[in-house]
Amino acid sequence: MDIDLSILNPKARSLVGLNISSSAIKMVELSGSRAGGYQLECYAIETLPEGAVVDGNIANLDGVADTIDRCWRRLGTSTKYVAMALPTAAVITKKIILPAGLRDSEMEVQVESEANQYIPFTLEEVNLDFQVIGPAPSSADEVEVLIAASRKEGVEDRVACAEAAKLKPVVMDVESFAALAAFDLVREQFPGDVNSMVFALVDVGASAMKVTVIKGDQQIYNREQAFGGNQLTQDMVRAYGMSHEEAENLKRTGPMPDNYETEILRPFLENLALEVSRALQFFFTSTQYSEVDHIILTGGSALLPGIAEVVAERTQVDVALANPFAKMTLSSRIRPKYLLADAPSLMVACGLALRRFDQ
Repeated sequence: MDIDLSILNPKARSLVGLNISSSAIKMVELSGSRAGGYQLECYAIETLPEGAVVDGNIANLDGVADTIDRCWRRLGTSTKYVAMALPTAAVITKKIILPAGLRDSEMEVQVESEANQYIPFTLEEVNLDFQVIGPAPSSADEVEVLIAASRKEGVEDRVACAEAAKLKPVVMDVESFAALAAFDLVREQFPGDVNSMVFALVDVGASAMKVTVIKGDQQIYNREQAFGGNQLTQDMVRAYGMSHEEAENLKRTGPMPDNYETEILRPFLENLALEVSRALQFFFTSTQYSEVDHIILTGGSALLPGIAEVVAERTQVDVALANPFAKMTLSSRIRPKYLLADAPSLMVACGLALRRFDQ
């Protein structure tokens, strides 16, 4: 969903991918490398105050704006243009078929008329956008068009937070689209015909686990479960009598108490692996598929030590941690060891940063 792309010339302007997740602000800036690929210029992650973002909605505008400001300063860039995203659940998307050859103004009228059937709000309450995907599969005289609509508050709150941090939002995307753009960079790293492989992209965030199954360039299954890293934080709060903030910081920096691994982390990972296994079973029973080739773990909780091994053991599927930066050149400011640990949580921010290269 574009706010105003007219001021964004991809070749002339730098752009920072700014992801507001439920627990942290994440930023990524990319440039083109001389070899024709991408270069990671810089990235930063800054923890949000507890409760600042609830179910994808910004509950504490000042807290989020302050964290964006801190994150941008840590990023160490002069770029103020940002690409942002709405949570997938906050956006209604629908593919429609329209006659080919319509002028933009004619297409807008048709899109609004179609949108009225699918959106449970008045058009005055929503931001509506559309994009022509390509020729319709059924007829050369028609085109397939993707409609995306979201309530205005969601967009306005995100824009307000960025602007309060003196940044300039120029693109508003959807988190799932941004993650899939970054996923293309991950998929390229596998040998063989990746278009024929079935990938399960498992995003383990703070409050939810999203499973997206992809074959070729098609999403063939989606599921969201209320299970995430907050559960581990709560277990630590209970076990060690600390605040939520202290537990979050301890998860990031350590060192951990002696019994953490056996009594807190391992049971959490076993539960997480069980949830992934259940999600795959739902996928198998509701589609014609009976296996997946690879599970790719993303999100903040994908950084937990031992997670890939535990999930692989439970599901009997090859498991990898997402790293969209694996084939990029890195600027001298990037420390590869830290990047390797942080990469799985930067998928959405990376996908947003890629918008710089849109033609």
